[in-house]
Amino acid sequence: MFLETGLIGLGVLLVMLILRVPVAIALIGVSMGGIAAMMGSDVAVSMLASKPYDFLSKWTLSAVPMFLLMGFVSYHTGLTAGLFNAAKVVFRWLPGGLAISSVVASSGFAAVSGSSVACAAAMGKIAIPEMVRSGYKPSFACGTIAAGGTIGALIPPSILMIIYGTFTQTSITNIFLGGIVIGLVTALAYSIVIMLVSFFRPDVVPRHEEGALDYTVAQAIREVWPVLVLGIIIFGGMFSGVFTATEAGAIGAGGAIIISVLLRRLDLSTFKTSLLETLSTTSSLLIIGIGASMFTVFLSLSGVSGAVGDLLAEWQLSYLQLMLAIVVVYLILGLFMEPFGAMLITLPIFLPVLSDFGVSLIWFGVLVVKLLEIGMITPPVGMNIFVIRGVASQYASLVDIFRGVTLFLVADLLIVALMVFAPEFVMILSE
Repeated sequence: MFLETGLIGLGVLLVMLILRVPVAIALIGVSMGGIAAMMGSDVAVSMLASKPYDFLSKWTLSAVPMFLLMGFVSYHTGLTAGLFNAAKVVFRWLPGGLAISSVVASSGFAAVSGSSVACAAAMGKIAIPEMVRSGYKPSFACGTIAAGGTIGALIPPSILMIIYGTFTQTSITNIFLGGIVIGLVTALAYSIVIMLVSFFRPDVVPRHEEGALDYTVAQAIREVWPVLVLGIIIFGGMFSGVFTATEAGAIGAGGAIIISVLLRRLDLSTFKTSLLETLSTTSSLLIIGIGASMFTVFLSLSGVSGAVGDLLAEWQLSYLQLMLAIVVVYLILGLFMEPFGAMLITLPIFLPVLSDFGVSLIWFGVLVVKLLEIGMITPPVGMNIFVIRGVASQYASLVDIFRGVTLFLVADLLIVALMVFAPEFVMILSE
């Protein structure tokens, strides 16, 4: 009886998501309704009273607003503005050097934001006009920035990884280490794609940009030293064990504020904007997390989680078959859902199964984040594509931008295959 209620709840949740009901409302509504149907309204109300506190009282979650505040302060005060120019000093001599510089700059921006959307928006405004002026095909220039933005959720501090680590009770620091590996591999793969396109299609990506570089090494260092200092403090302290990932968020936010004040870039209005954006983003993320924790209880009480495990045991799926199924599920969800909702809806179903297969939750966390970020550049709801469209509407249409990310999607799928077939590669830094 309870299993039937659980399956009906899953169906209702799917319908609500198709109807574009906010993910948090859908999760909480289905969980409350399902538990009320199984055990009575008093139990459902009791869960609503206790679960939000149980979830939000986790100390590790305090890193979320801190890292977000660091990113918003760095962005609004221009601490990250010089990353693209600095990358050009090092990489412009390469075929497709401007595009490669934008990917490298996106990786640097990721280190102080943890957000794909913010990364794509910031780099899009700076890099796309310059690439188009240098002879890049506008669709490819836009596609490069959209794809480069996905690195923002892979290289620490990744908000997705913090939420995942909190939800699964795994080491956020070790997940971050895995994210560094895949983030750098992704940046390298994108750079190889750019150089290959430059070699075979110079009409799309010029092999050599015209004009002299009007930016010296000294100027580049002056522009990017705040980001370098923040990165050294955060990563050095976190990975050496001086402070935890949670403490790193507070230190990073404080460091960004102090540096901005010393450079006289942070006024009251900018600080207020950064705080409001931090509060808004944090609230939306945490309420989804509350809904997901309630949904986990509902699935457990209804027996759906156990039934899925029993079904897979009957099918006798191999590790590769299970991974293929999970990859397909996340790629499909990425077509329609935002990353946090897709992750937190599926984890209650997948985690018990992964436990039976002995899969490392740290490795799986990096894989999930990578798959969800692929969804940020796939049609029809690739968020990064729409962000780029908003900042570069004069250069390319939505269809053109989706075409521009095609080769980067191929590179992403090859990286996913590498992660599945060689999981120890992801864990190389955390072992």
